[in-house]
Amino acid sequence: MKLSCGTSFAFLLLFLLAAQSVHVYAGNFHKDVQIHWGDGRGKIHDRDGKLLSLSLDKSSGSGFQSNQEFLYGKAEVQMKLVPGNSAGTVTTFYLKSPGTTWDEIDFEFLGNISGHPYTLHTNVYTKGTGDKEQQFHLWFDPTVNFHTYCITWNPQRIIFTVDGIPIREFKNSEAIGVPFPTRQPMRLYASLWEAEHWATRGGLEKTDWSKAPFTAFYRNYNVDGCVWANGKSSCSANSPWFTQKLDSNGQTRMKGVQSKYMIYNYCTDKRRFPRGVPAECT
Repeated sequence: MKLSCGTSFAFLLLFLLAAQSVHVYAGNFHKDVQIHWGDGRGKIHDRDGKLLSLSLDKSSGSGFQSNQEFLYGKAEVQMKLVPGNSAGTVTTFYLKSPGTTWDEIDFEFLGNISGHPYTLHTNVYTKGTGDKEQQFHLWFDPTVNFHTYCITWNPQRIIFTVDGIPIREFKNSEAIGVPFPTRQPMRLYASLWEAEHWATRGGLEKTDWSKAPFTAFYRNYNVDGCVWANGKSSCSANSPWFTQKLDSNGQTRMKGVQSKYMIYNYCTDKRRFPRGVPAECT
């Protein structure tokens, strides 16, 4: 298309917006998600759709899912986790495809007994297989204030960040036979549920139901992603996240977090992998 000097600014703006097929969601829980389980335990608290809470009691937890599916994207939300004794509870924000050979990218926050740190559990599944866990203790109390958690998923890598600081990068290593989620569209999910059999110290600490209901808050949900609809994706390379990678400063910051706050890395678990760690680790 050739634009003349007389082309109006409004028309030019509309053309540029139309040319960029990546869909951006400005974060309205009313419009962008549905609370799909919990029987009223999930609630949107304001007319603008900026604040949502999920609750858990002995009868049920709760959760929401995005209305759209995405094949690649950048998804972030601010979360404030269950305070006090949250042993046995799991609060999540993750991407997942349907079916028995699903893909999944996880942020999971494993509850604690009072005075102990939360465990941030990350994992990547491809074709129904995960086993790629890394766990961290955060450098702040995630129950006092809201903090931003972000997943960037593009064809080359998955980057997990906390308050803009990268904590993990999982690269596409299909060239050496390592599966990577490239073909299945995923929805965004969040949930608060009970997993006392494994969540806190491997199930040693049980849920104290006298503290229920447990409640976590979500706000400022935003997705900049490639919407999957009618068997096609809106993906293009126009958005910066589509080719995003960690520069030297990002790598340094990530290694700093991992050296201080990582408490488990599947890549160093020789007991679990006695014949050698997975290929992507080397």
